[in-house]
Amino acid sequence: MSYSTASDPAAHALAGAVPDWLIARLQMVDTQIRPVQVSDPRILEAMRWIPRERFVTADRVAVAYMDQNVPLLAGRVLSEPRVIARLIQALMPRGGERALVVGAGTGYAACLLHALNCDVVALEENRTLAAQGRSLLAELAPGVRFHEGALAAGVPEAAPFDFILIDGGVTEIPTAYASQLAENGRVGGILHRRGAVPTAFLAEKQALGLRPRAQFDCAAPLLPELAPTPGFRF
Repeated sequence: MSYSTASDPAAHALAGAVPDWLIARLQMVDTQIRPVQVSDPRILEAMRWIPRERFVTADRVAVAYMDQNVPLLAGRVLSEPRVIARLIQALMPRGGERALVVGAGTGYAACLLHALNCDVVALEENRTLAAQGRSLLAELAPGVRFHEGALAAGVPEAAPFDFILIDGGVTEIPTAYASQLAENGRVGGILHRRGAVPTAFLAEKQALGLRPRAQFDCAAPLLPELAPTPGFRF
């Protein structure tokens, strides 16, 4: 795996010139990712090298590696590092599997999955974010196919997917996703239930449909495009 901003950290250390962003990535992995039982060496390696600071706006680069969601625009965020790492690990991606990233934003999660040798389709509804994500992934993960369209609709023309990663919060799994999964496919994301703490979930495709199973508590805002439409109350 190689990216234009990365090279051997040991060589940099010997030269006394370790790049600041590389230090930030190594510290993120050692202090945020490994302590929450993310043990897949492929995920750890990808997060050490992928330039997370490139996926945020210029005024947010200073907080790109902090253990928090980083605001982007229109109610959207770059997900907290430990949350996206644990979600990806829960999905247990295997090299060569076809993946759909819903709410791809500027493309960080899609870039991670590409580094794990998955065949990735990124779906984004917001035009501004889609333009940013398409440009970044063309440089950093050129194998990713970026699709602009409604998040609730998925990408049926690219189905079936071995798994779907929803990069944000939902109150329910959109009904279109089940039909776009391969046999025994799975969906992961953050589920919001009224009166309960948001919880990461994993749902596997079965004869009775998708039944989410809680994985861990976490904080992630609802994806505005998948938020329920307000209704009248009497």
